[in-house]
This record gives sequence, structure tokens and C-alpha cells, in this order.
Amino acid sequence: MKLLLKRANDSLVLSIEIFNRPWDRSRLEAFLILFDHSFELLLKSAIIHKGGKINKKGKNETIGFDQCVRSAIGYKIITEEQALTLQTINGLRDAAQHYVLELSEQHLYLHAQSGFTLYSDILKNVFQKEITKELPKRVLPLSTTPPLDIETLFTNEVEEIRKLLLPKTRRRTEAIIMLRSLAIVDGAIRGETLQPNQEYLSNLADRIKENEGWEELFPGVSSINLTPYESNHNVSLRITKKEGVPVYIVPEGTPGASVIAVKRVNELDFYNLSHTELAKKVDLSSPKLTALIWFLKLKEDEKYGKEIRIGGSKFFRYSQNAIHKIRDELPKTKIDEVWEEYKSKKYI
Repeated sequence: MKLLLKRANDSLVLSIEIFNRPWDRSRLEAFLILFDHSFELLLKSAIIHKGGKINKKGKNETIGFDQCVRSAIGYKIITEEQALTLQTINGLRDAAQHYVLELSEQHLYLHAQSGFTLYSDILKNVFQKEITKELPKRVLPLSTTPPLDIETLFTNEVEEIRKLLLPKTRRRTEAIIMLRSLAIVDGAIRGETLQPNQEYLSNLADRIKENEGWEELFPGVSSINLTPYESNHNVSLRITKKEGVPVYIVPEGTPGASVIAVKRVNELDFYNLSHTELAKKVDLSSPKLTALIWFLKLKEDEKYGKEIRIGGSKFFRYSQNAIHKIRDELPKTKIDEVWEEYKSKKYI
């Protein structure tokens, strides 16, 4: 356990050194890989400290990052809310290590500082150690510049992407690369697949060109707050859920889900679209939307819609996720054929 904790602290210090590096060559990738590694070792050390095991049953290898997070929640090392920070960092690391990732300095700072704060919290709560005792006296922990609020940050990022998508700029590839990081963060918070495919990113780019707001583009991000405050040695930053947006653990192996997901208690806030409103959002007639909903089986998945009881009446309402799903599927779907098939089944 002590050796794991020492290695975790070593990786943390190296990641801080790279974050404050005065040149940019591979800085983003190196920082995320080491930062992510420090958390995996820290969680494994904490799990052992709590009496848990980190070896896979019947195998010589140890558990991976996702299982570390699950076990850490189970042993009350971290909360479900704190896991949002961890899985976001891990998702960004995965993209940086295996593909191409681009982050603005403000965006990188957000995850670096919130991660550093969480690392400090775990070290203090589990091992009763202060982070200042584990760092060399000459180390500057990341930054003392307070971050932008989440709304300003994402508004600015989306606006920069929109400029790259202007006609005749020929910079769509750069826009897609920038979008990847935003989509990873949003997916982590919503508990969906952390690595968006090219089709999903292209669809987001088209919606940005149509001047759609960042809250609709990234509903997960719009459900969190940044909580900065000054401590005696550093500026701390925590990602917290907004009121009415608790997090919960999803069953292991849930298709398309990451370690944790977001669930909204106020269902009318989450399922905030009528059939007519959804039809306008996706630019379909009401009958053809009905046929497409049947074809895609959206009513069978509560992520997209749910029957809500108000008084003695029942209404079927749809979430913002239904908009994204339909927009993703429409280019691959022959809507006229779906409509004819729907009619042939005598559903109308």
C-alpha cells in the first residue's frame, strides 16, 4: 500500500511539472496520462487501506480504472459526484493517448485543478495526509488563476468552433478535434459512452452551424457547477451537481454507460418536450415523427421518453436526448420507407 501511494504521489508531481512546462510539445498528452495514472494508483492504495482487494479474481492482473472507481465508491473513498471528475479525466486521457485531442488552457485548467483538489481530498480523508507534505517545497500546484464559470467557458469554446466552421474556412477537421473534448466531458457527466464517434461529432458541428445553444448541445455540462475557493496553499476547485441533479451508480455492463450516470429527480424538467415540440426540433411532421419513434423504439428507453402522470391524466413526454438520437439516426434512415412500413402495420 505504501509503495502504491508513493508511486501515486510521484506521478502527481510529474504531472504538475508537465502542466507548468513552458513549452507545448506533447504537454497535453503527457499531463493527462500521468495525472490519470496517479489517480488509479491512489485509488488502489486507498482500497487496500480500507481492507479491499485490487487483484482480479483468479487472475494475476489488477483491476482497471473503471473498477477502481466503482470499488472506491463502494468503500466510501469517493462519492458518486466526485466520480464525475475521475471519469472525465480518464475519458480525456483515453482520447489523448489513442487519438487526437485539443483542449484550451481554460478547459485543461478546469480538469487539472478539480482533479488536484479531489486528489488532495482523498489523501486527507483516507490517509490523513496533507498534500503540501507530499509535494516538494518548490512545486507550484498547477495554477493560482481562478477559472471561468462553466457557462462562459463553454460559450467561448462553442463560439471558437463556430468560427472554424464558417464557409470557405476549410477548418472543419480542427473544429471536430475541439468538439471531441467537449463531447467527452458531456458524455462522462451524462453517464454515456465517453468516446464519441465521428458521426456524432459531425452532427454536433452541424448543430453549431445552426446556432444551437451550448446548453442543448451539452445538456450534461449544463447540469453542473464549478465551486472555486481559496485554501491556505492553493486555489481549489470542485465540480458539483446543480440542485435536483443527483448522481447514481449504473449497473456494471450497462450498454453505452460509463461508471456513473446522471438522473434528474424533477421529471418534468428532464422530460420537457411534448410530441409537437419534439417534431419542431427535429423538423419532421407529427405523423412521420410518430413513425420514427416507433421504428427507433424510443418509447422503450427512459433515456428518451417516459409517460408522466399529472393529476388524473397521463402524458408521454420526451427528453433532450431524444433530439440528439433522432438527429443522429435521421441521416441513416429512409424516413419515407419507415412511414410506409408504419402505415402498413395499420398503426394509424
